[in-house]
Amino acid sequence: MRRIALTLIGLAGIGLAGCGYSTGDRALSGGLLGAGAGAGVSALTGGNVATGALIGGGVGAVGGAVTSGRDVNLGRPAWR
Repeated sequence: MRRIALTLIGLAGIGLAGCGYSTGDRALSGGLLGAGAGAGVSALTGGNVATGALIGGGVGAVGGAVTSGRDVNLGRPAWR
C-alpha cells in the first residue's frame, strides 16, 4: 500500500508541476502542489500526513524544476 501511495505522489507531483514560466516558479508551484497531494494521499491511506507532505513536496519541486515551460505551461502563477 505504501508503494502505491508513493507512486501516486510522484506522478501527481510531476503531473502538476507545470505552473509558471521560470524554473523557480515551476519548482515552487510543483512543491506546493506536491505537498498538498502527498498530504492528501497520506491522510487517505492512514500514513503520516507530514511525511507525505514532505515527500510530495520534494517530488513536486524536482518535477517542476526539471520540466520545461514549453512542454507544459498552465499559465502565469497566482503569486505573480
